[in-house]
Amino acid sequence: MSKIFPQQRLSIITLGVDDVAASTAFYRDVIGFEPFNTEGMTMFNMGGFVLGIWGRKDLTKDIGLMGNTPGCHPAFAMAYNVMSKDAVDDTFARLREADVQITTEPHETFWGGYAGYFLDPDGHAWEVAFNPHWKFDEDGRPLLPAVGGA
Repeated sequence: MSKIFPQQRLSIITLGVDDVAASTAFYRDVIGFEPFNTEGMTMFNMGGFVLGIWGRKDLTKDIGLMGNTPGCHPAFAMAYNVMSKDAVDDTFARLREADVQITTEPHETFWGGYAGYFLDPDGHAWEVAFNPHWKFDEDGRPLLPAVGGA
């Protein structure tokens, strides 16, 4: 079987929180992280991947898990970004072949991308996404603003 993720990396870890503004203030003002996007989902450059802060209910809905699904951890999701919509579809085809639980089929997103979600055997959510607004290096890592906002 071919590898479902051809590169071993993370693009985003998204924390689902009850109060986005308060969590953003905590990470910015107490911890000292500089956000580079605060529209809807706050994002921080973590030196090779993004830490996202997003509303817990919005994240749970986006994953496709309404309510309390046993074994699922909707308070966070990991993301693997790919370079095209076709790459998202190809990844989900391989996930189906491997009989992986898909919670949200690939679809056009509200933020202008294309993504879907699946669960690992312990219920951890993964998003596979194409984001036309981001640039990536040759290893598929997002090219982000400098840490510290510089």
